[in-house]
Amino acid sequence: MQLDLLSGGAAQGLVGTLAARFKAETGADIAGTFTAIGAVRDTLLAGAPADLVVLSKGMIADLSRAGHVEGPGVDIGVVRTAVAQRTGDPAPAIATPDELRASFLAADAIYIPDPKLATAGIHVAGILDTLGIRQAVAAKLRAFPNGMTAMREMAAQTGGRPIGCTQATEVLHTPGITLVGPLPKAFELATTYTAAVATRARNPDQARRLLMLLTEVAGAGARAAAGFEPA
Repeated sequence: MQLDLLSGGAAQGLVGTLAARFKAETGADIAGTFTAIGAVRDTLLAGAPADLVVLSKGMIADLSRAGHVEGPGVDIGVVRTAVAQRTGDPAPAIATPDELRASFLAADAIYIPDPKLATAGIHVAGILDTLGIRQAVAAKLRAFPNGMTAMREMAAQTGGRPIGCTQATEVLHTPGITLVGPLPKAFELATTYTAAVATRARNPDQARRLLMLLTEVAGAGARAAAGFEPA
């Protein structure tokens, strides 16, 4: 038996920590698709198998109104968009917009999730526009379907001066990558992620169990370690 999970990339690390317990309790494996939230929504609407859906709170609300998921869902927590470096590299200065601008310009590669479909990628693209350096760094951008893939690719690079920007949860669960810190206050982005059972779920009981594991009070420590703040 398998549970089909469609999720934004921010929840991948947390789901991974729960997979063994979920399997022991339900006998089901988690078949997770983790990618940009816009792509997850499109995949769900295209009719892909789905038992549980994890997306931004606003997107879950829209899907609920359209009848694709049950109710308003349950909040998992808040995830901040953050800056990352390869472990061992000098930490870039990011405390102010000017420092962030200088660090983007100094980097020879900027690793981000999809700038059209991913929460963090869309946000980073807007920051580059606001800082007036979108064209100056265009050739340095390295975009991937989700932030965890972007971070893995950055970790695999040798030499150079790369910098990454994605959800903190995706940074924390990538070996070889270190969290520098959240974006400066002028550009901060905190996204609430919510889980909801799909209305066409083939395994609704198992979906509700995973939802409970993701959101239960007893799991607050695991969520914090994974980069989720209380909603």
